[in-house]
Amino acid sequence: MAKICPELMLQQSSSSSPYVTSIKETFTIWMKSLVFHGNGCTVFNSKGEIVFRVDNYQESCRDEVCLMDLKGQVLFSIKREKLRVFGRWNGYGSCDGIKGKPLFQVKRNYGMFSRENVICNIGCDENNVGIGCYKIQQLERNTSFKVTNTAGQVVAEVKKKQSSRGFGYGEDVLTLEVEPSIDHSLIVALVTVCGLIHGKL
Repeated sequence: MAKICPELMLQQSSSSSPYVTSIKETFTIWMKSLVFHGNGCTVFNSKGEIVFRVDNYQESCRDEVCLMDLKGQVLFSIKREKLRVFGRWNGYGSCDGIKGKPLFQVKRNYGMFSRENVICNIGCDENNVGIGCYKIQQLERNTSFKVTNTAGQVVAEVKKKQSSRGFGYGEDVLTLEVEPSIDHSLIVALVTVCGLIHGKL
């Protein structure tokens, strides 16, 4: 599971972010880059339009990636801290680059019998302590998981995409469902980090 903080951050962003809606939204995530020989993923909305993308021109993009919109504007810069034994990923805002204070931090939890394999703090204070808490629970093969708030309510869920007849599209095509008043870009950033952790990007 992942702990995501704070819940307040997502609620406050609903009045200012173009990626927050009052209705439930469904996205398709293709864990491939649109750039030839690139690494990354592409996110489509329910109309089939590209809304987010992660592209990297290097052989591997596990250390640093940028989540962008269709026009290439950076929404989040995600960088792995190499000096930590088990790794930690910092997410920065578009204006901060990788020099400012991270908006969120993700690290793995190596509990032997636990599905809580990722811990994420969002909106850290000066002591890098988050406020509030969400959880990401892995459901199946590192490709399906759900995000819940402190009340146990599901705010987002990722699973393998299936056709109307129940046929799967493969391991690299996923469906992302995001509940109302939750920032889509932040959820996609967390999905990106999970993809980096499990070597899917």
